[in-house]
Amino acid sequence: MRTRSGRFVYFMTVSFIAGLAAFTVQAQNQPPDHPTVVINGKSYTPKSVLARNQGKDEDKPGGDMVTQFPPHKIIGNVYYVGTRTLSAYLIVTPAGNILINSMYDRTVPVMQNSIEKLGFKFADIKFVLNNHDHNDHAEGDFLVKEKTGAQVVEIAEGVPGLQKIKANGKDHPIDRIIHDGDTVTLGGTTLTAHLTQGHAAGGTTWTMKATEGGKTYDVVIFTSIRPPGKITPEIEAQFNRTIPMLRALPCDVPLGDHTEEFDIQEKYAKMKSGSPNPYIDHWGCLAETDMEDAMFHAILQEQAQASK
Repeated sequence: MRTRSGRFVYFMTVSFIAGLAAFTVQAQNQPPDHPTVVINGKSYTPKSVLARNQGKDEDKPGGDMVTQFPPHKIIGNVYYVGTRTLSAYLIVTPAGNILINSMYDRTVPVMQNSIEKLGFKFADIKFVLNNHDHNDHAEGDFLVKEKTGAQVVEIAEGVPGLQKIKANGKDHPIDRIIHDGDTVTLGGTTLTAHLTQGHAAGGTTWTMKATEGGKTYDVVIFTSIRPPGKITPEIEAQFNRTIPMLRALPCDVPLGDHTEEFDIQEKYAKMKSGSPNPYIDHWGCLAETDMEDAMFHAILQEQAQASK
């Protein structure tokens, strides 16, 4: 729960495997089902968080990662054009549009359909940004660029990871390299890049302003900070920089690179029912950060226990 000061109070429990002789390094797509953290009565493990992010049947045909979620306006000039569990956003401006997260190569047609259902032209995309350099968020860059001529923008730390993503064997396009704190501006809208390492070297959280009903809101498109199976000293240092930075960001509208990070199902249902814009959720801005911060410390504690 939150106190009046806005601080998030959580209770954390750490599960240990009896007789664990050494911490087992797990592949990224097969994280362990331990440790456990409990936040506001909900239990999370590295395995359950990944399963939550991927959804049912993952990226298989008909799976949540590749199946269209109803495209809709989130707030101001920000629109949702992603799948059930992989987020993609269209930022609409008078000078053309900005796409955040191209997702998989094979989901580009799904995203194009979403954009056109909203009444916008796919060809009007001028910039392609991403939350981090993993294929489920950026593999479609080449195809989007091929179809639209858009510039692909990447933070410097994410360039090596992005270069490893070769859709259909093609070199990954990178037209502009930016750095922490740099901006991308188009048609009066400015997005600021915040280096958010821990889950990925090129983790990038994007912030911008959106106006609705005569009021201006701070929109934060968070990248995943899901900790890896083993936390090295380098990754620990990254998290120790990332977490305080995220807590300090002005935020009214929290979004993310996976839809369950910001409860899209619940918020979309509320929006359809005519409720006040549920995406304006100041108190939800740190919910994902708080959970992943707890998980980060739980994994560190488990590693320390295993090394004794």
